[in-house]
Amino acid sequence: MIDLKVDHISKKYTVGQESGGDSARHPLVRKLQSLRRRGQEFWAVRDVSFEVRHGEALGIIGHNGAGKSTLLKLLSSITAPTSGEITINGHLSALIEVGSGFHPELSGRENIYLSGSILGMRRREITEKLDDIIDFAGVRHFIDTPVKRYSSGMYVRLGFSIAAHLDPEILLLDEVLAVGDTAFQERCIKRINDLKRAGTTIIFISHDLGAVERLCDRVLLMQRGEVIADGPPREVIAEYQRTASQISTPATSGPYAGATSKQAEITFLAFYDAAGQETTVFRTGDPVTASVQYEVREPVFDAVIEALIYSADGELSCHLTSRLSNGRIDLSPGTGKVELFCDELGLQPGLYYVNTEIWQQGAPGHDGATQLVDSQSRRAMLRVDPGKIVHGSFYMPHEWRFVREGEATNAERVRERAVIERR
Repeated sequence: MIDLKVDHISKKYTVGQESGGDSARHPLVRKLQSLRRRGQEFWAVRDVSFEVRHGEALGIIGHNGAGKSTLLKLLSSITAPTSGEITINGHLSALIEVGSGFHPELSGRENIYLSGSILGMRRREITEKLDDIIDFAGVRHFIDTPVKRYSSGMYVRLGFSIAAHLDPEILLLDEVLAVGDTAFQERCIKRINDLKRAGTTIIFISHDLGAVERLCDRVLLMQRGEVIADGPPREVIAEYQRTASQISTPATSGPYAGATSKQAEITFLAFYDAAGQETTVFRTGDPVTASVQYEVREPVFDAVIEALIYSADGELSCHLTSRLSNGRIDLSPGTGKVELFCDELGLQPGLYYVNTEIWQQGAPGHDGATQLVDSQSRRAMLRVDPGKIVHGSFYMPHEWRFVREGEATNAERVRERAVIERR
Protein backbone atom coordinates (compact mmCIF):
# COMPACT_ATOMS: atom_id res chain seq x y z
CA MET A 1 0.00 0.00 0.00
CA ILE A 2 1.27 3.48 -0.91
CA ASP A 3 0.71 6.05 1.87
CA LEU A 4 2.31 8.99 0.08
CA LYS A 5 2.77 9.68 -3.61
CA VAL A 6 4.56 12.71 -5.04
CA ASP A 7 3.99 13.06 -8.78
CA HIS A 8 6.16 15.55 -10.71
CA ILE A 9 5.99 18.22 -8.00
CA SER A 10 7.56 21.64 -8.66
CA LYS A 11 7.59 24.86 -6.64
CA LYS A 12 8.54 28.18 -8.19
CA TYR A 13 9.17 31.44 -6.38
CA THR A 14 9.60 34.89 -7.91
CA VAL A 15 12.50 36.89 -6.52
CA GLY A 16 11.60 40.58 -6.82
CA GLN A 17 14.03 43.29 -7.95
CA GLU A 18 13.71 47.05 -7.99
CA SER A 19 13.23 48.46 -11.49
CA GLY A 20 15.67 51.28 -10.72
CA GLY A 21 15.58 54.88 -9.49
CA ASP A 22 15.36 56.27 -6.00
CA SER A 23 12.71 54.92 -3.66
CA ALA A 24 9.89 57.38 -3.07
CA ARG A 25 8.98 58.39 0.45
CA HIS A 26 5.21 58.57 -0.04
CA PRO A 27 3.57 55.16 0.71
CA LEU A 28 1.27 55.38 -2.31
CA VAL A 29 4.19 56.03 -4.69
CA ARG A 30 6.16 53.18 -3.14
CA LYS A 31 3.16 50.89 -3.68
CA LEU A 32 2.95 51.88 -7.36
CA GLN A 33 6.68 51.29 -7.70
CA SER A 34 6.35 47.84 -6.19
CA LEU A 35 3.77 46.94 -8.85
CA ARG A 36 6.35 47.73 -11.52
CA ARG A 37 9.03 45.48 -10.08
CA ARG A 38 10.35 42.78 -12.33
CA GLY A 39 11.17 39.39 -10.84
CA GLN A 40 13.39 36.38 -11.48
CA GLU A 41 12.11 32.83 -11.32
CA PHE A 42 13.63 30.50 -8.73
CA TRP A 43 12.69 26.81 -8.69
CA ALA A 44 13.07 25.57 -5.09
CA VAL A 45 11.74 22.12 -6.09
CA ARG A 46 11.66 20.89 -9.67
CA ASP A 47 9.93 17.81 -11.12
CA VAL A 48 10.25 15.61 -8.01
CA SER A 49 8.52 12.23 -7.96
CA PHE A 50 8.63 9.41 -5.39
CA GLU A 51 6.40 7.04 -3.41
CA VAL A 52 6.47 6.01 0.24
CA ARG A 53 5.03 2.63 1.19
CA HIS A 54 2.97 2.03 4.33
CA GLY A 55 5.26 1.67 7.37
CA GLU A 56 8.37 2.80 5.47
CA ALA A 57 10.84 5.33 6.90
CA LEU A 58 12.14 7.63 4.18
CA GLY A 59 15.07 9.98 4.80
CA ILE A 60 15.67 13.13 2.78
CA ILE A 61 19.16 14.66 2.82
CA GLY A 62 21.06 17.32 0.90
CA HIS A 63 23.07 20.50 1.29
CA ASN A 64 21.52 23.76 2.48
CA GLY A 65 19.34 25.14 -0.29
CA ALA A 66 18.79 21.72 -1.87
CA GLY A 67 15.01 22.01 -1.49
CA LYS A 68 14.43 19.72 1.50
CA SER A 69 12.49 22.18 3.66
CA THR A 70 10.43 23.39 0.69
CA LEU A 71 9.47 19.80 -0.05
CA LEU A 72 8.45 19.31 3.59
CA LYS A 73 6.24 22.40 3.43
CA LEU A 74 4.62 21.05 0.28
CA LEU A 75 3.96 17.67 1.93
CA SER A 76 2.47 19.31 5.04
CA SER A 77 0.31 21.72 2.97
CA ILE A 78 2.01 24.82 4.37
CA THR A 79 2.50 25.93 0.78
CA ALA A 80 0.97 24.77 -2.51
CA PRO A 81 2.92 23.34 -5.45
CA THR A 82 3.31 25.29 -8.68
CA SER A 83 2.69 22.09 -10.60
CA GLY A 84 2.31 18.39 -9.91
CA GLU A 85 0.22 16.41 -7.45
CA ILE A 86 0.61 15.00 -3.94
CA THR A 87 -1.58 12.06 -2.84
CA ILE A 88 -1.80 11.26 0.89
CA ASN A 89 -3.58 8.15 2.18
CA GLY A 90 -4.01 8.57 5.93
CA HIS A 91 -3.80 11.12 8.75
CA LEU A 92 -0.60 13.18 8.46
CA SER A 93 1.15 15.12 11.23
CA ALA A 94 4.22 17.33 10.78
CA LEU A 95 6.78 18.14 13.45
CA ILE A 96 8.73 21.02 11.95
CA GLU A 97 9.64 23.28 14.87
CA VAL A 98 9.77 21.75 18.35
CA GLY A 99 7.80 23.73 20.93
CA SER A 100 6.51 26.25 18.38
CA GLY A 101 3.01 26.19 19.89
CA PHE A 102 4.05 26.98 23.48
CA HIS A 103 2.80 30.04 25.37
CA PRO A 104 5.55 31.35 27.70
CA GLU A 105 3.16 32.41 30.48
CA LEU A 106 1.46 28.99 30.69
CA SER A 107 2.82 26.10 32.72
CA GLY A 108 4.30 22.99 31.17
CA ARG A 109 1.08 21.08 31.94
CA GLU A 110 -1.08 23.75 30.30
CA ASN A 111 1.20 23.86 27.28
CA ILE A 112 0.92 20.10 26.85
CA TYR A 113 -2.82 20.52 26.36
CA LEU A 114 -2.39 23.61 24.15
CA SER A 115 0.35 22.18 21.92
CA GLY A 116 -1.28 18.74 21.81
CA SER A 117 -4.51 20.31 20.56
CA ILE A 118 -2.62 22.27 17.89
CA LEU A 119 -1.00 19.02 16.73
CA GLY A 120 -4.42 17.35 16.42
CA MET A 121 -4.78 15.40 19.68
CA ARG A 122 -8.11 15.24 21.54
CA ARG A 123 -8.24 16.37 25.18
CA ARG A 124 -9.09 12.87 26.42
CA GLU A 125 -6.14 11.47 24.47
CA ILE A 126 -3.80 14.08 25.97
CA THR A 127 -5.03 13.27 29.50
CA GLU A 128 -4.44 9.55 28.95
CA LYS A 129 -0.87 10.20 27.77
CA LEU A 130 -0.06 13.07 30.16
CA ASP A 131 2.16 11.09 32.57
CA ASP A 132 4.05 9.42 29.72
CA ILE A 133 4.69 12.81 28.07
CA ILE A 134 5.96 14.33 31.33
CA ASP A 135 8.22 11.39 32.17
CA PHE A 136 9.62 11.18 28.63
CA ALA A 137 10.60 14.87 28.79
CA GLY A 138 12.01 14.55 32.32
CA VAL A 139 10.34 17.74 33.61
CA ARG A 140 7.98 16.37 36.27
CA HIS A 141 9.36 18.64 39.03
CA PHE A 142 8.70 21.71 36.87
CA ILE A 143 5.50 20.71 35.11
CA ASP A 144 3.42 23.41 36.84
CA THR A 145 6.05 26.13 36.29
CA PRO A 146 5.60 28.63 33.41
CA VAL A 147 7.72 27.47 30.47
CA LYS A 148 9.34 30.92 30.21
CA ARG A 149 11.40 29.78 33.21
CA TYR A 150 12.49 26.55 31.50
CA SER A 151 15.99 26.07 30.18
CA SER A 152 16.26 25.67 26.41
CA GLY A 153 16.86 21.95 26.92
CA MET A 154 13.73 21.48 29.03
CA TYR A 155 11.70 23.51 26.53
CA VAL A 156 12.62 21.46 23.47
CA ARG A 157 12.45 18.13 25.36
CA LEU A 158 8.86 18.84 26.34
CA GLY A 159 8.01 19.95 22.80
CA PHE A 160 9.40 16.77 21.28
CA SER A 161 7.79 14.59 23.94
CA ILE A 162 4.33 15.94 23.06
CA ALA A 163 4.85 15.31 19.35
CA ALA A 164 6.45 11.91 20.00
CA HIS A 165 3.20 10.71 21.61
CA LEU A 166 1.06 11.47 18.59
CA ASP A 167 -0.43 8.48 16.80
CA PRO A 168 -0.44 9.65 13.18
CA GLU A 169 -0.47 7.31 10.21
CA ILE A 170 2.14 9.50 8.47
CA LEU A 171 4.69 11.57 10.42
CA LEU A 172 6.93 14.28 8.92
CA LEU A 173 10.04 15.10 10.96
CA ASP A 174 12.40 18.02 10.27
CA GLU A 175 15.66 18.17 12.29
CA VAL A 176 13.84 17.20 15.48
CA LEU A 177 16.58 14.98 16.93
CA ALA A 178 18.95 17.89 17.60
CA VAL A 179 17.42 18.33 21.07
CA GLY A 180 18.53 17.46 24.58
CA ASP A 181 21.56 15.45 25.64
CA THR A 182 22.75 12.14 24.23
CA ALA A 183 20.54 10.10 26.57
CA PHE A 184 17.42 12.02 25.51
CA GLN A 185 18.32 11.71 21.82
CA GLU A 186 18.56 7.95 22.29
CA ARG A 187 15.05 7.97 23.81
CA CYS A 188 13.85 9.95 20.78
CA ILE A 189 15.32 7.41 18.39
CA LYS A 190 13.79 4.56 20.38
CA ARG A 191 10.39 6.27 20.26
CA ILE A 192 10.62 6.76 16.48
CA ASN A 193 11.55 3.08 16.11
CA ASP A 194 8.50 2.18 18.21
CA LEU A 195 6.33 4.23 15.83
CA LYS A 196 7.93 2.41 12.88
CA ARG A 197 7.15 -0.98 14.42
CA ALA A 198 3.57 0.18 14.97
CA GLY A 199 3.27 0.79 11.22
CA THR A 200 3.68 4.58 11.11
CA THR A 201 5.01 5.92 7.83
CA ILE A 202 7.86 8.38 8.50
CA ILE A 203 9.51 11.05 6.34
CA PHE A 204 12.66 12.28 8.10
CA ILE A 205 14.64 15.34 6.95
CA SER A 206 17.94 15.84 8.76
CA HIS A 207 21.63 16.77 8.55
CA ASP A 208 22.29 14.04 11.13
CA LEU A 209 23.53 11.39 8.71
CA GLY A 210 24.10 8.90 11.54
CA ALA A 211 20.45 9.10 12.62
CA VAL A 212 19.28 8.91 9.00
CA GLU A 213 21.28 5.72 8.50
CA ARG A 214 19.93 4.19 11.74
CA LEU A 215 16.28 5.14 11.30
CA CYS A 216 15.53 5.06 7.59
CA ASP A 217 14.82 2.19 5.21
CA ARG A 218 15.46 4.37 2.17
CA VAL A 219 16.99 7.79 1.49
CA LEU A 220 16.51 10.50 -1.15
CA LEU A 221 19.37 12.87 -1.96
CA MET A 222 18.33 16.31 -3.20
CA GLN A 223 20.46 18.84 -5.04
CA ARG A 224 19.27 22.18 -6.45
CA GLY A 225 15.63 21.19 -6.03
CA GLU A 226 15.90 17.81 -7.75
CA VAL A 227 16.26 14.22 -6.54
CA ILE A 228 19.63 12.92 -7.74
CA ALA A 229 19.77 9.64 -5.79
CA ASP A 230 17.23 7.23 -4.28
CA GLY A 231 18.22 4.02 -2.53
CA PRO A 232 19.62 2.31 0.60
CA PRO A 233 20.83 4.75 3.31
CA ARG A 234 24.51 3.80 3.25
CA GLU A 235 24.78 4.07 -0.54
CA VAL A 236 22.96 7.41 -0.77
CA ILE A 237 24.92 8.91 2.14
CA ALA A 238 28.15 7.88 0.38
CA GLU A 239 26.88 9.59 -2.77
CA TYR A 240 26.07 12.71 -0.70
CA GLN A 241 29.64 12.85 0.54
CA ARG A 242 30.98 12.25 -2.97
CA THR A 243 28.91 15.08 -4.49
CA ALA A 244 29.93 17.36 -1.63
CA SER A 245 33.58 16.83 -2.55
CA GLN A 246 32.88 18.26 -6.01
CA ILE A 247 31.95 21.69 -4.59
CA SER A 248 34.97 23.94 -4.96
CA THR A 249 36.54 25.80 -2.06
CA PRO A 250 39.24 28.46 -2.37
CA ALA A 251 42.77 27.06 -2.34
CA THR A 252 43.94 29.97 -0.21
CA SER A 253 42.35 32.79 1.69
CA GLY A 254 43.13 36.30 2.77
CA PRO A 255 44.87 39.19 1.03
CA TYR A 256 48.21 37.40 0.68
CA ALA A 257 47.04 34.48 -1.49
CA GLY A 258 49.46 33.71 -4.29
CA ALA A 259 52.22 31.35 -5.40
CA THR A 260 53.69 29.12 -2.70
CA SER A 261 57.38 29.18 -1.86
CA LYS A 262 57.43 25.44 -1.03
CA GLN A 263 60.04 25.88 1.70
CA ALA A 264 57.86 23.45 3.63
CA GLU A 265 54.98 21.11 2.77
CA ILE A 266 52.05 19.75 4.81
CA THR A 267 52.18 15.95 4.54
CA PHE A 268 49.41 14.74 6.90
CA LEU A 269 46.26 15.95 8.66
CA ALA A 270 44.14 13.84 11.00
CA PHE A 271 41.47 14.41 13.65
CA TYR A 272 41.06 12.57 16.97
CA ASP A 273 38.19 12.24 19.45
CA ALA A 274 38.21 12.43 23.26
CA ALA A 275 39.47 8.83 23.47
CA GLY A 276 42.39 9.57 21.15
CA GLN A 277 40.89 7.56 18.29
CA GLU A 278 41.33 8.88 14.75
CA THR A 279 37.94 9.77 13.25
CA THR A 280 36.19 12.13 10.87
CA VAL A 281 32.80 12.02 12.62
CA PHE A 282 32.09 14.33 15.57
CA ARG A 283 29.11 15.90 17.34
CA THR A 284 28.56 19.58 18.04
CA GLY A 285 30.24 20.26 21.40
CA ASP A 286 32.69 17.33 21.21
CA PRO A 287 36.39 17.84 22.07
CA VAL A 288 38.60 17.64 18.97
CA THR A 289 42.33 17.27 18.43
CA ALA A 290 43.88 17.87 15.01
CA SER A 291 47.38 16.73 14.11
CA VAL A 292 49.27 18.46 11.27
CA GLN A 293 52.53 16.94 10.03
CA TYR A 294 54.92 18.77 7.72
CA GLU A 295 58.28 18.47 6.00
CA VAL A 296 60.62 21.48 5.94
CA ARG A 297 63.12 21.85 3.07
CA GLU A 298 64.40 25.34 3.90
CA PRO A 299 64.04 27.21 7.23
CA VAL A 300 60.75 29.04 7.73
CA PHE A 301 61.12 31.81 10.30
CA ASP A 302 58.13 33.22 12.19
CA ALA A 303 55.81 30.62 10.66
CA VAL A 304 52.02 30.55 10.90
CA ILE A 305 50.02 27.33 10.47
CA GLU A 306 46.33 27.60 9.67
CA ALA A 307 43.30 25.38 9.18
CA LEU A 308 40.30 26.69 7.24
CA ILE A 309 37.03 24.80 7.57
CA TYR A 310 34.54 25.09 4.70
CA SER A 311 30.94 23.89 4.61
CA ALA A 312 29.83 21.52 1.85
CA ASP A 313 28.36 24.60 0.15
CA GLY A 314 31.84 26.12 -0.18
CA GLU A 315 31.36 28.81 2.51
CA LEU A 316 34.15 29.50 5.02
CA SER A 317 32.80 28.40 8.41
CA CYS A 318 35.87 28.73 10.62
CA HIS A 319 39.44 30.04 10.39
CA LEU A 320 41.90 28.60 12.93
CA THR A 321 45.36 30.13 13.06
CA SER A 322 48.49 29.74 15.19
CA ARG A 323 49.01 33.49 14.70
CA LEU A 324 46.96 34.06 17.86
CA SER A 325 49.04 31.65 19.96
CA ASN A 326 51.77 32.82 22.32
CA GLY A 327 55.33 32.56 21.12
CA ARG A 328 57.10 32.55 17.77
CA ILE A 329 57.27 29.42 15.62
CA ASP A 330 60.43 28.74 13.58
CA LEU A 331 60.48 25.64 11.38
CA SER A 332 63.86 23.93 10.87
CA PRO A 333 64.67 21.51 8.01
CA GLY A 334 63.29 18.03 8.57
CA THR A 335 59.90 16.67 9.62
CA GLY A 336 57.68 18.06 12.34
CA LYS A 337 54.22 17.97 13.85
CA VAL A 338 51.87 20.49 15.43
CA GLU A 339 48.62 19.78 17.27
CA LEU A 340 45.47 21.88 17.54
CA PHE A 341 43.17 21.40 20.52
CA CYS A 342 39.49 22.41 20.69
CA ASP A 343 37.59 21.73 23.93
CA GLU A 344 34.18 21.99 22.27
CA LEU A 345 33.49 21.82 18.53
CA GLY A 346 31.21 24.72 17.56
CA LEU A 347 30.18 23.61 14.05
CA GLN A 348 26.57 22.93 13.13
CA PRO A 349 25.65 19.44 11.86
CA GLY A 350 26.74 18.87 8.27
CA LEU A 351 29.72 18.05 6.05
CA TYR A 352 32.90 20.15 6.14
CA TYR A 353 36.21 20.26 4.29
CA VAL A 354 39.51 21.40 5.76
CA ASN A 355 42.21 23.36 3.94
CA THR A 356 45.64 23.69 5.59
CA GLU A 357 48.24 26.40 5.02
CA ILE A 358 51.71 27.45 6.16
CA TRP A 359 52.69 31.14 6.02
CA GLN A 360 55.90 33.02 6.76
CA GLN A 361 55.54 36.43 8.39
CA GLY A 362 57.99 39.12 7.29
CA ALA A 363 59.37 36.88 4.54
CA PRO A 364 62.84 37.96 3.23
CA GLY A 365 62.68 39.47 -0.26
CA HIS A 366 58.98 40.34 0.03
CA ASP A 367 59.36 43.75 1.71
CA GLY A 368 58.32 42.27 5.03
CA ALA A 369 54.99 40.96 3.64
CA THR A 370 53.52 37.62 4.64
CA GLN A 371 54.46 34.87 2.15
CA LEU A 372 52.42 31.72 1.46
CA VAL A 373 54.69 28.70 1.94
CA ASP A 374 52.26 25.82 1.28
CA SER A 375 48.53 25.37 0.74
CA GLN A 376 46.67 22.06 0.79
CA SER A 377 43.06 22.21 -0.41
CA ARG A 378 40.52 19.68 0.95
CA ARG A 379 43.12 17.89 3.04
CA ALA A 380 40.37 16.25 5.14
CA MET A 381 36.61 15.92 5.39
CA LEU A 382 34.63 16.12 8.64
CA ARG A 383 31.09 15.00 9.35
CA VAL A 384 29.39 16.75 12.27
CA ASP A 385 26.27 15.20 13.79
CA PRO A 386 23.91 16.91 16.28
CA GLY A 387 25.25 17.05 19.82
CA LYS A 388 24.85 20.12 21.99
CA ILE A 389 21.71 22.12 21.29
CA VAL A 390 22.38 24.82 18.71
CA HIS A 391 19.98 27.65 17.93
CA GLY A 392 21.66 29.85 15.35
CA SER A 393 24.69 29.49 13.12
CA PHE A 394 27.18 27.92 15.54
CA TYR A 395 27.70 26.71 19.11
CA MET A 396 29.78 28.99 21.36
CA PRO A 397 31.45 27.17 24.29
CA HIS A 398 30.34 28.88 27.50
CA GLU A 399 29.35 28.43 31.13
CA TRP A 400 27.09 30.21 33.62
CA ARG A 401 28.04 31.13 37.18
CA PHE A 402 25.83 32.61 39.86
CA VAL A 403 27.49 35.48 41.78
CA ARG A 404 26.75 35.54 45.51
CA GLU A 405 26.22 38.78 47.38
CA GLY A 406 29.58 40.43 48.03
CA GLU A 407 31.48 38.08 45.71
CA ALA A 408 33.68 39.63 43.03
CA THR A 409 32.48 39.21 39.48
CA ASN A 410 34.73 37.85 36.75
CA ALA A 411 34.91 41.33 35.15
CA GLU A 412 36.09 42.81 38.46
CA ARG A 413 38.77 40.13 38.84
CA VAL A 414 40.00 40.77 35.28
CA ARG A 415 40.24 44.51 35.96
CA GLU A 416 42.13 43.85 39.19
CA ARG A 417 44.68 41.63 37.39
CA ALA A 418 45.13 44.28 34.70
CA VAL A 419 45.90 46.93 37.34
CA ILE A 420 48.47 44.63 39.00
CA GLU A 421 50.15 43.88 35.65
CA ARG A 422 50.43 47.60 34.82
CA ARG A 423 52.22 48.18 38.11
